[in-house]
Amino acid sequence: MSRKLHTFKGGVHPPEHKAESNARPVHAAPLPKQLVIPLRQHIGNPAKPVVEVGQRVLKGQLIGAADGYISAAVHASSSGIVTAIGPAVVPHASGLPDDCIIIDTDGRDEWISLAPLDYRAMEPADLRMRLRDLGLAGLGGAVFPSAVKLDPGAAHHCPTLILNGAECEPWITCDDVLMRLHADDILQGVAIMRHLLGSTEILVGIEDNKPEALASMRFAAAKLDFAVEVVAVPTIYPAGGAKQMIEILTGQQVPSGKLSTDIGIQVFNVGTAHALARAVQHGEPLISRLVTVTGFVLRPQNVEALIGTPLHTLITLAGDREGSTGVLMGGPMMGMPMPDLAVPVVKATNCILVQSAELFPPLPKALPCIRCTRCADACPAELQPQELFRFAKAGDFGRAQEYHLFDCIECGCCSYVCPSHIPLVDFYRYAKSEIWAREKEKRAADLARERHEFRQFRLEREKQEKAEKLAAKAKAKRAELAAAPAAEGAPSEADAKKALIAAALARAQAKKAEAAPKNIDHLPPDTQREIEEIEARRAKIRELARQPLESEEKP
Repeated sequence: MSRKLHTFKGGVHPPEHKAESNARPVHAAPLPKQLVIPLRQHIGNPAKPVVEVGQRVLKGQLIGAADGYISAAVHASSSGIVTAIGPAVVPHASGLPDDCIIIDTDGRDEWISLAPLDYRAMEPADLRMRLRDLGLAGLGGAVFPSAVKLDPGAAHHCPTLILNGAECEPWITCDDVLMRLHADDILQGVAIMRHLLGSTEILVGIEDNKPEALASMRFAAAKLDFAVEVVAVPTIYPAGGAKQMIEILTGQQVPSGKLSTDIGIQVFNVGTAHALARAVQHGEPLISRLVTVTGFVLRPQNVEALIGTPLHTLITLAGDREGSTGVLMGGPMMGMPMPDLAVPVVKATNCILVQSAELFPPLPKALPCIRCTRCADACPAELQPQELFRFAKAGDFGRAQEYHLFDCIECGCCSYVCPSHIPLVDFYRYAKSEIWAREKEKRAADLARERHEFRQFRLEREKQEKAEKLAAKAKAKRAELAAAPAAEGAPSEADAKKALIAAALARAQAKKAEAAPKNIDHLPPDTQREIEEIEARRAKIRELARQPLESEEKP
């Protein structure tokens, strides 16, 4: 009995352009002279370099360690010498540099020693950390660290596991070709996912415009000792979105602001499952991937490319042509324009789409929104794109969030159907980035305020502790003084005060005695005469000082 399929709201049917590249054999890209390996190839914290400039590395060697739970390692894609660690241009529309490790290859392509993992004998947490250290990340677009997605959390199991082979975006065929050639490995990766997640229902969704992939996956599934249902889903964009695939296969919708695991479902790309199988069965880190090179090239095809290979190397392999107008990483709906053909292949690179004026004519000038609501009809996330555009353009980001801006999957359906040719998705990305930036600033301000408040609290606490210590010391001293007279039979407190007064009177009398004339009878006669003469002279001087001057006596 075939599975009942459901539909999601919206969606579009752009020209597919799949046949250009899915019929050619897969080629291995040539080894470049230099590999540029970004440390940030996944969602979360970038990897931390663990090599130094001048160090020789081997193929598959760890060069960047995962930094935290939501992170993944990066590895050398070939053997060579590390020549630089620092900023380099990476595949991003902004053209901004990011930290990379640059390796000059030596042509030997010498591997490290590899060892498979016995995943059934390992603790699940240990296995996930090994996968993190092998650089496993989602290859379907989001590039989320696989170790995190393979953690079922407090539920300890995820009943439904969906393998996404829809590949709905036009021009891209790497997943289609991968399923045709490596179905057995893909489903071995599914077995490992099933082991970690505790899933009891395994579904594989593939669009019905890929009959060869469907046949290959069904043949491989029949050889397994557990049930895997390979389902042909209708061809419509964006059926390959995780939430849309869940709704098609199960009829369930992921609530706004929630994850699919909140309803007991986890979704992985077929490329991720293949990389997982290679990691566990052979100990291979993620250092290469299948990339579709298509569009305005002589020989559109799929290429097995090392991470870090410059894009121009793959374009040259596919046959560069005069008259290209730009290059997208990804498909025409969600792809990013590349600032430079020297940027490297990364884990998220599923397609290199070379543009031309004939294949991709420039869009007409954007006109004002006419409120036709075609964008709302096409939106698979059931949003109001025209309202989100209005709020984003006006900078009213609070209202944009109220209209569920972050439920937007940036699929581009709204821009595709807009009669005014407004680049709607660009406005949504702008609004999201502004909100993230403001939230980051707010978190920084909150942290600074918390630090200041804690400092004030610490100073007050130290002041209070010091006062308490002084009070306790004074109290102990008073107790000691009170206890000492009782123990020694000393006079009372009144007697002590009398003794102090008597001592003060004695000191005053001593000073008075010092000022009185000294007795000189005991001195020798000569000394006595000298003293008497000195005293007589002093007396005469005192007497003269008391008499008025003559000038003062005259009238």
